[in-house]
Amino acid sequence: MIACLQLPRFELTVAVGSHAEPLTGPVALAPEAGREPVVGVPSAAAEASGVRHGMRLGEALARCPTLRMVAPDPAGVADAHDLMLARLEAIGAAVESGGPGVVCFDAHALRHLHGPVERVMEAARKAVRTPARAGAGPSRFVALAAASRARARRTEFVPGSPRAFLAPLPVSLLALRAGAGPQTRTGPDAAAPTLAALPESLERFGIRTLGELAKLPRASMADRFGPAGLLALDLAKGRDTRLRPRDPMETLEERLELPESASGQQLEHALGLLIDRLLARSERRGRPLRAVVLSAVLVEGGTWRERMVFREPVSDPQRMRLVLVPKLGTLPAPADVLRVRAEGFGPAGGAQGELSSAAFGADGAAGARSARLREAIRQTRAAAGPEAALRILCVDPDSRVPERRLVLAPWDA
Repeated sequence: MIACLQLPRFELTVAVGSHAEPLTGPVALAPEAGREPVVGVPSAAAEASGVRHGMRLGEALARCPTLRMVAPDPAGVADAHDLMLARLEAIGAAVESGGPGVVCFDAHALRHLHGPVERVMEAARKAVRTPARAGAGPSRFVALAAASRARARRTEFVPGSPRAFLAPLPVSLLALRAGAGPQTRTGPDAAAPTLAALPESLERFGIRTLGELAKLPRASMADRFGPAGLLALDLAKGRDTRLRPRDPMETLEERLELPESASGQQLEHALGLLIDRLLARSERRGRPLRAVVLSAVLVEGGTWRERMVFREPVSDPQRMRLVLVPKLGTLPAPADVLRVRAEGFGPAGGAQGELSSAAFGADGAAGARSARLREAIRQTRAAAGPEAALRILCVDPDSRVPERRLVLAPWDA
């Protein structure tokens, strides 16, 4: 039994919570600086006026002239989401992170700790400490759909046929699954629609419910939409891929409150101080840093956040400054607080470089290439997730269907 906890309007709730006075009426997240001018998550009152997530700012203001915009808080959303995951892991759950405020885990695996599934869900809601929608079903997508229909502080169970439960639900629920599971597209299907963009295309064809989607021929879905269409067809029938819980992650963080609204040279000096503090932490135990998150609290409200993955694990402060200082130029406004957090570590001890490939012969050169390939895979997974590096296996070379000729499998580095 897969369980899902969902905090509705999570990004908007975090952003509004950072204001001194609560905002009432039509509210939506403002566009992030330097990105496409579209509104973020709207409130219920804004949705009633016709405002939708991803709508152009001008169209949203035309539909709702009283719409109030709130500065987005990406750093606060990431911190709150990580805290939610950590609290669920504290009760023994192996969690898979979905979109912001969405978490899935195997409730059946916790029955020896907390008892039946009902008690497991009660323990999970208490651990989150925030009124959340909860759903449970035989697959990830069924649990997501059940959570989207559940009331606060209650769990929606799907004990019967998942296909009958999903049949009357809208195809727009596929967008929830788009941010909660692995999706890999390579080769000739790389230009096919993604799962997040599929509901709009299906609605244009007059397919509005998951029951109507489940009746479509599999060959037609594969021909028109590629792997995303096949995945959507399986989801509509109640089937889904298995959960991929996240690996335990150790983080170190340093922050500095700036006495004045800092920018330019002052901000670079503050960043250098934070890097020195981070490298001096005893918890690092001599390990180099592989991934770093740089964030700031802006004077005008909201936050700014950038994540960088180094080409190779580094522990040299000068090299870290060369990578991180240019990122400060993308700050949309002066900062009040600057933070640096390490999210990935390399192996302890220094890495001995190759002295001469000729000195080791062909075997030594092959070993060096294998070591560089393994390091490239680790870097790719640190930047884009565990599904970023896969290997292609030939299954049926004589088949005329690309999906049958080749298959993607995990690469054990």
